[in-house]
Amino acid sequence: MVLRVGLTYNLRREAPPGLPEDFYAEFDEETTVSAIAEALERGGCDVTRIEADEEAYIKLKTLKPDIVFNIAEGLRGESRESHIPTMLEMLNIPYTGSGPSTLAIALNKALTNRILKASGIPSTNFQVFEKANDKLRKNLKFPLIVKPLAEGSSKGIRNDSLVKDEVSLRKKVSWIMEMYKQPALVEEFLPGREFTVGLIGNENPVVLPIVEILVDKLPNGANPIYSYEAKWVWDTPSKPLDIFQCPANISKGLEEKIKHIAVKTFKVLNCRDVCRIDMRLDENGIPHVLEVNPLPGLIPDPRAHSCLPEAARAAGFTYDQLICTILWQALKRYNMQHLFKSLDLVKIP
Repeated sequence: MVLRVGLTYNLRREAPPGLPEDFYAEFDEETTVSAIAEALERGGCDVTRIEADEEAYIKLKTLKPDIVFNIAEGLRGESRESHIPTMLEMLNIPYTGSGPSTLAIALNKALTNRILKASGIPSTNFQVFEKANDKLRKNLKFPLIVKPLAEGSSKGIRNDSLVKDEVSLRKKVSWIMEMYKQPALVEEFLPGREFTVGLIGNENPVVLPIVEILVDKLPNGANPIYSYEAKWVWDTPSKPLDIFQCPANISKGLEEKIKHIAVKTFKVLNCRDVCRIDMRLDENGIPHVLEVNPLPGLIPDPRAHSCLPEAARAAGFTYDQLICTILWQALKRYNMQHLFKSLDLVKIP
């Protein structure tokens, strides 16, 4: 029996006039969708690609695959990343990755922050601005970072999102609300080193080698943040910046702290199969969680500096092994691992 896999995704396209240039930044290029499909096919799967648009439910209901490999970010709305998993649960179709509640929470940065704080996990001090003239809380100290409340892939985080006075803050908050039609999240800037941590697994997830984002390698005059410009404009496959170090050059003590926080965050938010967690050190060298991404990017080209594949390569994974291992973790959760025959492509059994 050949394992029938549906591959759900959203394809990146050019933003229409009137929308911010990064409107589709979370969506995947055709090359990434093809690379994942081909990796699964080399693993012996029969793959059907399904774009996560308004027709997706009917396609999934008609096809009824054995399992879905989900990388869909969703079309619109504050719970958009939950749409495909919710459909799949309604149709009783297994799928890779986290469930609807985890995806909805993780997309809302403030909600994530509150849950982490309540669980004793260090995260940033923040305030949600519903209106541009909301009063700034006295406990928030400049410099501050201004970002959309519910976006990923550095959408809405520009080089000038690091603000040092109230005039700049108000201007940036207004811009977020106007361009992204949602509240603005204002966080205290953490001045220390920045890391991103990939995890694969479930009950005892494996932490991949830690990636450090070398913000001091950004162009002269750039703010020390991993902004949209840093991720998509200045650092490109044709002209890559030397911005990643993996494994990160850190002490064993710091490595263990980061790993402990990553695993605890993964479990608190009920993440499944795969996740990437961004952290930054405060002025005392304590790691704080910035964001949790249960749908991490899986760009195959090493020059594209996609964080999770970068960490997987450092751990000795081929791209095929990364994709097939994520699938295997989901199959194991559903007690369906006997359906996957290419065990040589499973790096974490």
